[in-house]
Amino acid sequence: MTIRQQLGATLLEFLIGFMIAGILVALAVPSFRDWIMNTQVRTASDGIKDGLQFARAEAVRRNTPVRWRMPTDGEAGWVVEALDRGAGTWTQVQQRVSAEGTPNVVVTASQTTVTFLGTGTVTPTPTAAITYGISNPNGGDCQTASGDGSVRCLRVTVSSGGQIRMCDPVLPAGSAAAC
Repeated sequence: MTIRQQLGATLLEFLIGFMIAGILVALAVPSFRDWIMNTQVRTASDGIKDGLQFARAEAVRRNTPVRWRMPTDGEAGWVVEALDRGAGTWTQVQQRVSAEGTPNVVVTASQTTVTFLGTGTVTPTPTAAITYGISNPNGGDCQTASGDGSVRCLRVTVSSGGQIRMCDPVLPAGSAAAC
């Protein structure tokens, strides 16, 4: 008696495999969508924080006023400009357009321009921390402490002394990353 070895798969085995793969993809799509929305918020927050830190470092390095500004209110793009004291004009040093990885993000700013002095402090001295709230309305509402909302919104703050930090408004007060 000879034993035949099967070299391929039957049509039924392929169909079962495709059905299982389809079910797994259908279960993963909502989580993947939330991950993309949260990643866009994180990318925009990192970009704003990095731009502000760059502007502060340039002000200290050049020992001259350097400003960070949002060219379009509500978008995640920014421009860093240094003051040319001789000409009395602002010269662009660096910029980031909002379309770089964060097309759906909305930024709510308490102030659209921050000027750092050569000492690294902010001028004019703000009465409260300057805040930039970053959200992604295409992904839904921001998460709250009670667990509502699907997007993890973040905040970037600038103190009058020039300290720049990114924080999560949902975290409890004792957490290092809390606002």
